Amino acid sequence: MNVSEAVATRKSIRAFLPNPVPDDVIRALLAGAARAPSGGNVQPWRIYVVNGDSMDDLLTYLDGCEPVEEPEYEIYPQGLWEPHRTARFELGEQMYSLLGVPREDKEGRLRQFARNARFFNAPAAIFTFIDRRFGPPQWSDLGMFLQTFMLLARELGLHTCPQEYWSTRHGAISRFVGAPENEMLFCGMAIGQADPEAPVNGLESERLAVDEFAVWI
Repeated sequence: MNVSEAVATRKSIRAFLPNPVPDDVIRALLAGAARAPSGGNVQPWRIYVVNGDSMDDLLTYLDGCEPVEEPEYEIYPQGLWEPHRTARFELGEQMYSLLGVPREDKEGRLRQFARNARFFNAPAAIFTFIDRRFGPPQWSDLGMFLQTFMLLARELGLHTCPQEYWSTRHGAISRFVGAPENEMLFCGMAIGQADPEAPVNGLESERLAVDEFAVWI
């Protein structure tokens, strides 16, 4: 698979097969992702891996925790503006349409949202933390690390789902993985093989046209 194919086929998977992902595969992906750009070679990412027995332990642990808590950062700005507001709205409508969950079915939508807490049945996951003393440039480095990880996963035939959902469970996750106070949870990421029979995995998000976000000077 070349880079263009990896970029074109990378998407957030919301239904995984139970097939295990070996630890050495995740280790190789992390080593490769660590080649992502990092200003001054600071490498601000801090990664915790859950896989196999630790995934089972985490899911059991979460069953006894509060379902959600106030996130430590705003996932979306207040009063999201156009065209970003419409892009976000349309993505949600496309997803729930594939799932056959109409807008008025609030309980159905909540059930789908709750599947985040099971990593959409993925067998493995990583949690990405960053030291609280770092600023926006290092958060940008973190994003490049995650994108590199996801593209390398596609090269191996794996899929992923980056989940900012976990920012609403940051206390529980920090306690489970033993993260120190100075580390802030940014997101989790489900890792595994996509379920080809799941309708939700047919979701292809729309992107703005180049001329909507790029200006030639």
